Amino acid sequence: MAQAGVSEQGPEWLLRRNCSITPGQLGGVFVALAVLSLLVAVFFWFMGATLVLAFTAIELMALATAFLVYARHATDRECIRITGGQLVVEQELAGQTRRCEFARHAVRIEPRRDGDRLVELRGGGQVVKIGRFLRSELRPALAAEIRRALHSG
Repeated sequence: MAQAGVSEQGPEWLLRRNCSITPGQLGGVFVALAVLSLLVAVFFWFMGATLVLAFTAIELMALATAFLVYARHATDRECIRITGGQLVVEQELAGQTRRCEFARHAVRIEPRRDGDRLVELRGGGQVVKIGRFLRSELRPALAAEIRRALHSG
């Protein structure tokens, strides 16, 4: 999902994952599934099928692992902002934030031609790839938009 706008400092693009459920909602779903699975497992344990409880525990551990991986990446985002004489890129991936600043007049914006086809920003010895949360056919338009904004101010 991409949101382009103008903040107090200047043009800004916010690119985020398209997540259908928040980490909090996911926790609620996990708790509901865990309670239901445990109720069924305890019922069968009392009926004499003692191994059901062990397999339920394994199932819930696998489900918890999958949900944690999802939740860790649910808030991933990229924020590209033009502030004064700078192009600022903030990337948050799996809870880690990376910030790069480029001199507005010295940044090069290139759509990549290799397999990942992300937009590449180069300048001052730094290279940053952006656009991972956009469909590949929209990435050249993002590059053109940023290029226009850099040259218009």
